[in-house]
Amino acid sequence: MMRGYFCFLIYVLALITILSPTTTGTSAADRVHRYQRYNDKIHNLPGQPPNVTFNQYSGYITVDKKQGRALFYWLIEASNVPASSKPLVLWLNGGPGCSSIAYGAFEEVGPFRVGPDGKTLSLNPYAWNKEANMLFVDSPAGVGFSYTNTSFDQITGDQRTAKDAYAFLTNWFLRFPQYKHRPFYIAGESYAGHYVPQLSQIIVRYNKGVKNPEINFKGFLLGNPLLDDYYDNIGTFEFWWNHGLISDTTYQILNESCPYDSFLFPSGDCYKYILRAYSEFGDINFYGIYDPPCHELGTRLPSPWMLRGSDNCIIKYTKLYMNRPDVQKAIHANVTRLPYSWITCSDIVRGSWTDSPTTMLPIFKELIKAGIRIWVFSGDTDAVLPLTGTRYSIRALKLKTLVDWHAWYDKKKVGGWSQVYEGMTYLTVTGAGHEVPMDRPRLALTVFAHFLNTIPLPSSSH
Repeated sequence: MMRGYFCFLIYVLALITILSPTTTGTSAADRVHRYQRYNDKIHNLPGQPPNVTFNQYSGYITVDKKQGRALFYWLIEASNVPASSKPLVLWLNGGPGCSSIAYGAFEEVGPFRVGPDGKTLSLNPYAWNKEANMLFVDSPAGVGFSYTNTSFDQITGDQRTAKDAYAFLTNWFLRFPQYKHRPFYIAGESYAGHYVPQLSQIIVRYNKGVKNPEINFKGFLLGNPLLDDYYDNIGTFEFWWNHGLISDTTYQILNESCPYDSFLFPSGDCYKYILRAYSEFGDINFYGIYDPPCHELGTRLPSPWMLRGSDNCIIKYTKLYMNRPDVQKAIHANVTRLPYSWITCSDIVRGSWTDSPTTMLPIFKELIKAGIRIWVFSGDTDAVLPLTGTRYSIRALKLKTLVDWHAWYDKKKVGGWSQVYEGMTYLTVTGAGHEVPMDRPRLALTVFAHFLNTIPLPSSSH
C-alpha cells in the first residue's frame, strides 16, 4: 500500500511541475501540451524485452473537433544515439483503410515483432529507428484505433485524408515542439503512393516563402506505390503475363478492357476479367509470388487489387497482441471503447472511399520542381503493384537520366537495380514483395540510410 502511495505522490508532483504557472517561458497552452506529452509516454509495454534503449509515446491527436475525429499515433524515438541528433520520419501504410501500426510498425520498419503467443515481443535488428525517430499514424479516421464520433463522417477519400494528415502534423508538433525545424521526411508504401505525395504537396505549399518552417520537410521515400491508374494497370497485366500467371487470351482482354478503368475500383467488363485473371493465378501469394500463402488466416482475399498488405502469418500474432486490454492501456489506445475489435484493415473505410485521383504524376512534377528529395523503390516479386507499372509511370515523367540503369550492392551481393534521374531516384530490391522491409529487412534499412543521407547506393561489389 505504501509503495502505491509513493508512486501516486511522485505522479502528482510531476504534474504540479509540468503545469506550474511559474515555469519560465511557457504559456498555458505549452503547459497543456507538455502534460499531454507526459501522459502519452509508454512506460511499460507488455512483453517488451529488457534491452530497449529508446523512448516511446502514443496517443491521440484531434484533427476535427466538431466531428470528433482523432488519429492514433505511435512515436518510436531513435535508438542508441540521442534522439535529438536524428531526423523525424512519418510512416504511412495504404489500403486505403490499413493500419500503419499493424504493418509498418509491427511487420516492417518498427523495432518490435510479436511472437506466436501474441504476448511476447522481440527486437527487430533492422528497425528504422536506428536511423531516425519513427512516427506511425493510423489514417484516416476509422483505421486501427483512430476514430470519429460521427457515423456518417466515415465517408472519406483522398482529399480529406490529406487534409486530416496535415492537421494531425500541425497539432502533433505542438505536443512535441522539440521536433519543430528538425529535418522531416515521409515514407510509405502501396496506396500511400497517394497519401505521401498529396500530404507532401500540402506541406510544400504552406512552407513556400517561409525561411525556417516548423515542419522542415525534406523529402519522401515510397515503396511499391500506386502512382497512375493507366500505367499501373498496363504494367500489372504485363507483369502477370511475363511471370506466367495468366494466359495469352486473358492478357489480351485485360489490355482491351481495363487500362482506362479505376485501378482501385474496377467496374463492368474490367471487373469481370480481373476476376478471371485471379482465378488463373492458383493458390499463390500475389504480394510476393515466390512466397507461400498463409492459410492460417482463413479465406484468401477476393481480388488482387485489394491492397491490404502482405498475406503473411505474422499479422495474426499482431492482432492477438493489439486486442489485449493491457496492451491498449499501456499505449493509451481505444479510449472511446470502440464497438469492434482492433483489425489491420477496415472494410468500412475502404467501402466508403469517395475520391481517388487517377494519377499522382502532376504532383510529382510539382514536388520535383520544388527540390524535394524523392526516392521510389519496388520489391521485384510483388504482383499487386509490380515494378513494371512503376517504371511506366516514372518514364511518363520524362526526367533527364543522370545515372543509367545499374546494379547496386549490399555485402558484395546485388541488392537490386537503380536509375538516378534529375529530381528522383528509382530502385528495385531483389527478392522482395509488396512489403520490402518485411521481406528484405537489411536491404530496406540500407536503402533508408542512404536516402536520409543523400548517399548513392553502392554500384560496385568492392
